[in-house]
Formats: sequence, C-alpha cells, structure tokens
Amino acid sequence: MKPSIPQGTRDFSAAVLRKRNFILQTIRSVFETYGFEPLETPAMEHTETLMGKYGEEGDKLIFKILNNGLNNPDKREAVIQDFNAVLEGKTNKGITERALRYDLTIPFARYVAMNQGQLTFPFKRYQMQPVWRADRPQRGRYREFWQCDADVAGSTALLHEVELSLIYTNVFEKLNVPVEIHINNRKILGALAALCGGEDMMMDITIAIDKLDKIGMDKVKDELIAKGLSMEQVDAVESFISIAGSNEEKLKALEDMFSHLPLGKEGINELRTILASFKSIKSNSSEQTQLQVDLSLARGLNYYTGTIFEVKALGVQMGSIGGGGRYDDLTGLFGVKGIAGVGISFGVDRIYDVMEELTAFPESIQKGTTALFFNTGMDEQQHILVVAENLRSKGVSCEIYHEQAKFDKQFKYAERKNIPFVVIIGSKEIEKGTVLVKELASGNQTEMKVDELLKGLGH
Repeated sequence: MKPSIPQGTRDFSAAVLRKRNFILQTIRSVFETYGFEPLETPAMEHTETLMGKYGEEGDKLIFKILNNGLNNPDKREAVIQDFNAVLEGKTNKGITERALRYDLTIPFARYVAMNQGQLTFPFKRYQMQPVWRADRPQRGRYREFWQCDADVAGSTALLHEVELSLIYTNVFEKLNVPVEIHINNRKILGALAALCGGEDMMMDITIAIDKLDKIGMDKVKDELIAKGLSMEQVDAVESFISIAGSNEEKLKALEDMFSHLPLGKEGINELRTILASFKSIKSNSSEQTQLQVDLSLARGLNYYTGTIFEVKALGVQMGSIGGGGRYDDLTGLFGVKGIAGVGISFGVDRIYDVMEELTAFPESIQKGTTALFFNTGMDEQQHILVVAENLRSKGVSCEIYHEQAKFDKQFKYAERKNIPFVVIIGSKEIEKGTVLVKELASGNQTEMKVDELLKGLGH
C-alpha cells in the first residue's frame, strides 16, 4: 500500500514548523503580557458536550469517534440500528460516545463548569491546540488545524472587549500582517430579528447573513425567503446590511432603525464604548489598524450574545484569520448559570498562508544547526564530543557527522541542511589545541584556539 495521510491533514517539515512556531510564540507572548494563563484540554470530548452548541451546520462537521467492540457478531442487529440513527444525524451512545473537539471555546466552558469552585474569577486563560472539523478541504480550510484562543470567564466588563481588540492589534503588528478588525453586536442582530417578527428568527437571519461574503446578497435573500421570512422582512434585513459610512454614521443609522427597541440600543451603546476606548489608546499609534463596524458580521454560532469580532488580512484573498465574541451564558449549557464570558481566536493555519503570500516571515527564524563538526576518526571523536558539548552548553546548536567519511560528503551534508559553519578537528589540531572553522557562504577558513570558537561562530 502506498503511504498517505487523511485528506485535510498535513505533515510539517522543519522549515514549516519554524514558521508556525514563530506565529505561536508571538501569540503566546502577547497573551501572557495581558495576564492570560495556559490551559490544555483533551483532544476528544463526550459527544453530548459538543452536540447542539454550534448550530445545525456546525453539528454536521463534528468528527465522532466509534466505540470499541462494534464488530461483536452477537450485537450486529443492534449496531446496524444504531448506525442508521447516526446517519440520520442523531447522537447514539451505542455507536459513539466521544468526538474530536470542534473548537476550544466549548471545552473551555466545560472546564469552567467542572472547576468553578477552584478558579479565581475573572478567569483568564489561553489555549493553543489543534481542532478537527469534517469540512471540505480547500485553501485555508483544513480538517485538522490549530486555534489559539484567549477567553475571560466571570466578568461582564467591556474592558475585556477593548483588551481583546488590543491583543489582535499587537499580535498582527508583531507578525507584520496588515489587518482590519471587524466588530458588531449580537444584541443589534437580536433587535433586527425582533424587527422582522420575533426572537425565533434570530438563528435563521444570522446564519444567512454570515454567508453574505460567500454567496452574495441575492442568495442570502433566497435563503431567508426559504426560511419563511416575508418580502417586507427580507427588505428590512437588506436595508440593515446595506447601511454604509463611517463607524459613527453607521451607529446613528442604527439608532434611527432601532429607536423603539431597547436591546438594539444596548448593543449600539456597547459598540460606542469599545470604539471610543480603543481609539483613545491607539490615537497616537503609527499603525493603521482600526476597528470597523461591520453589520454583515453575524458569526452564526449559537452561543454569542454581545460583541462579536472578525479579523481579515488586507491585500490577500483569504477568509477570516481570527474571530470571537461575548457569550454571557456559555456555562449555562452545562448547568452552571451566571458565568459570563468573552474570547477571541486566532486561526494559525490561515495566518501562516497569509504570511507566506505576503513574505512576512523573518529570514532569521529559519536558523537551525549553527555548526557541523566533521568526523575525522574514532581517535578524535571523544575530543570532538567534548568541544561540541561545551558549545551546546553555551546555547550554540551543533552536530557531529555520524561517521568518518570523505570531506566532500560531509560538506554536501552541511550544504543540504543550510548549516553555515563546519568545524574540523584532526590529530594536528588536537595537539595544538586549535580548530579549523570554515564559513560555507564566504569560503573563508580560520584556525583558532578552542576557547575562541564561540566568538568565531559569530556569537
């Protein structure tokens, strides 16, 4: 059988991993400067923990794990019935009790619900782990991918929305990726649903609006009509999405539209507070990143209740590279009421693709082994090991060629691995207490004392 990997997954070479680790380390460093603490949760959760939390469309993308023992011939009929139930979209414990996590937010909520008595609130955690979705693979969309989340549980203060906006800004400035941070509020969308006939229309409207970039206004309208909205209601949604102008002009138009709806006014006021605070902090900044009110931003997940975010890279054809929002009763899904939450997520894989296209990665991150010690024979090997280990103790990465071979072969190994220096220690060098150092890029070769080696390698 020809070796292969599952569709929508990838192997990562050293060159790719160094770039990915650069992204991860940048995000982690910013998270920690804002007081967030690390957390990891299992790759799999109970199926019932995940199902019903992401809307009908999201539930279809959850990877379920088959139970053990399904090949028992005595249970064949029962297994067939259970499989049929699963194929109809139901959760069946006879077939599957566990699933791979779809995102990091629901596992975070489950963790908070389970450990609320031991946590200090507000509880600020960051999490950087892979997630899995049974999606159709394409550029920027994989079945296994990494998310980096920062969430705050136990506070309704809008301070957190402001700081999460600043985290986005600081990370993308450090990564040298120009972005727009789009912002909206689910309370405003709730007011729109009320304008269109009632709260029960909220999910239908937000799911349709969320597809605007992908399918266009006409198909959004068709979808809303198919969900039972009247033409008058569809026109109201179109008028809402079509509001244009500056942030302030959009907010004034919304105030006119929702003047009689307290929920809408509450959402508008929250946006005003966040925008004003962010602007006052960033007013003297040379960077151009700003918050943009985007009324087509809906984020079609069930659990959002307030401010929502989405980040888009400028100058690159790519979907969102970050998103999040407030969810004031997420732990209520697990029977624990009254713990508010808000968080954001970074899509590492899409950020990587964007940075590749923009050639935004620093060349320095590809640094691997600094020096290769040539293998000049068994008699010299112990001395070479001592010198190499001394360099390693000072933070210089080096390796010793695995066997005595022609110098030409050892040079080619160094060239293929982009190792900048080779170090040669033969019997003559051991007698004199020296080493030969050759820089491959220039071809310069220098003999020096062993204790000068660190300096000779450019440190």
